[in-house]
Amino acid sequence: MKFLIVGLGNIGPEYALTRHNAGFMVLDRLAAQHGFDFSMTRLAYTAKWQHKGKQLFFVKPTTYMNLSGRAVAYYMKQENIPVENILIITDDKDLPFGKLRLKPKGSPGGHNGLRSIDETLTTQEYARLRVGIGNNFSKGRQVDFVLGQFPEDELIQLPAYLDRAGDAALSFCTMGIQIAMNNYNQ
Repeated sequence: MKFLIVGLGNIGPEYALTRHNAGFMVLDRLAAQHGFDFSMTRLAYTAKWQHKGKQLFFVKPTTYMNLSGRAVAYYMKQENIPVENILIITDDKDLPFGKLRLKPKGSPGGHNGLRSIDETLTTQEYARLRVGIGNNFSKGRQVDFVLGQFPEDELIQLPAYLDRAGDAALSFCTMGIQIAMNNYNQ
């Protein structure tokens, strides 16, 4: 059985440790822990890894956040992966830092990456793992906040948080959405 795990983010060193790149960071952490590497391919950095009898195909789109749907649709078709085996990992400003929310479907909730995926796939019926980044910003400063770096106190907690998010993604693939939700949603 094959799964497509997509971490959303923006490419380039200026975005490397920004809140909006939480999806990229989760996949990078999984790669470092389990010894697989990403390669530059069409529309994305991609990696393949076998885990507990499952074929996992990881994607970090290079299309920038607002066009993420192009990469998702391309690799879904290229790898012949059904929509029910897709997991999108993204940041969420409506969740406090440290909280995870795994859902089987949903609206983009104002997230441009999810909106692009919805429009390209013409459905909202795909799983998403939302990684809370908090919303400690003043009115009109949302863009600066999500494209900003994590503060020192959150950076200290970030590795354990990314590990938990990676574990939730793997649980989605091996145990299914319901068990993963029960174990990782707080």
